[in-house]
Amino acid sequence: MHRLFQATTVALCVTAVACSAGKKVESQTGYRGTGMEDLYSKTELANQVAAVAAKIPKSLPAAGAPRPLPMPWKNVQVLTDVSADEMTRTMLAMSQWVAGTQSNCQYCHNLSAPWDDTSATGKPLYTKVVARRMLQMVRNINQQYSGHVLNTGVTCYTCHLGKPIPNGVWFAEGSHQLERYFLDVNGVRVQTHVQAPSNGNRSSVKQAEWTYALMIKMSSSLGVSCNHCHNSRVFTSWEEAPPQRVQAMIGAEMVRDLNQHYLTPLEQVFPVVRRGPAGDAPKLQCMTCHNGAYRPLYGYPMAKDYPALWGRPDWNGVKFPAVPAGPLTTATPATAAPGKAPAKAATGDVGPAAPTSR
Repeated sequence: MHRLFQATTVALCVTAVACSAGKKVESQTGYRGTGMEDLYSKTELANQVAAVAAKIPKSLPAAGAPRPLPMPWKNVQVLTDVSADEMTRTMLAMSQWVAGTQSNCQYCHNLSAPWDDTSATGKPLYTKVVARRMLQMVRNINQQYSGHVLNTGVTCYTCHLGKPIPNGVWFAEGSHQLERYFLDVNGVRVQTHVQAPSNGNRSSVKQAEWTYALMIKMSSSLGVSCNHCHNSRVFTSWEEAPPQRVQAMIGAEMVRDLNQHYLTPLEQVFPVVRRGPAGDAPKLQCMTCHNGAYRPLYGYPMAKDYPALWGRPDWNGVKFPAVPAGPLTTATPATAAPGKAPAKAATGDVGPAAPTSR
C-alpha cells in the first residue's frame, strides 16, 4: 500500500506538470539523484507575480516619532503599545485591507462613539469585536510562528485581499470532512511497522485515500507539487525531506491553533448569516493565506511597515524600516533555517521559483 501510494503520487505530480503547455525551467529542490525537480514556467510565474503586485495596497506614510501626548481614544484593548499616530495609521490600513471599496471607519465603528462596541441603535458591532480578535491573532502569528512566516509576517490583507470574507474559509459538514484536520483531527500518516490489525494501526485503503486527498488539498493551496515538501524517493523520511516539510508542519500546527483559539470561540459573535449550516464560525486552512501561491503574496513583506502588527518594537531583532516596501522582484532571498529569522531583513523578494500549477 505504501509503495503504491508513493508511485501513484509521483505519477500524478509528473503528469500534472507535464500537461501545462509552454517552455519549462527545472529547479532542483532536494538531494541530487532523487528526482526532486520542480518544473515551472518563468513567464507564467512572472505574470502571476505581476498580477498580485498590481493589487497590493501601498503602505501608508510612516507615523514618524511618537508625540508625547496621551492616547486620545477610549476602549483600546490591543494596540496599547503604540503611539496614537501609529494606531490611527494601522486602523486606516486595516480598513483598506478588509473592507476594500467600503474602506471607511464605519465598517467597524459607531462614528458617533468610535470607542463603543455597539452601534448607534444599541446593537453589538460584531465587525469590531471580530476585528479586535483578528488583530490579536495576527500579532500572535508574527510573534510565535516565525518558523512558518519567518520575517515576512502577515497582515489582514494576506488573507482578506481587500474583501470582508477571505478565500478558503470552511464550515463543519461532518466528522469525516477533510478540513477537520485543520481543527481537531489528529494523525494523518498511514505508514505502519506491524502486521497485526489494531486500533492503533490505521493503515487502510480508506485512510490512505483520506490522507492523499488532504495532501492534494494542501499542495493545490500552495500551487506546488508533492516534492515541494517531500522527498519523492522516500515520502516518509524527515531526514531526507526539504526544509519546507518542517515549515509546512509548523504551518499546520499554527492553523489548528488559530482555528481552535481564535476563530471557533467567535461562534456566538458572528451573526447567523456569517455562520455555517451547523451554526459554527468560519475557519481557515492553507488556501486562506496562500491562495495558490507557494508563499502568500509571493513573499511581499507588507507587515514590515506596520510595527503594531508585531506587538514588539523590533522586527525579530532588526529595527523596523521607516520606508514603504519596494516592488515585487524575482530575486532569490537569503534562506533561513526553520524557526530562525534571516540575519538580514527582506526587501520584497518573492523567494525561489516553484511550480505554478499541479
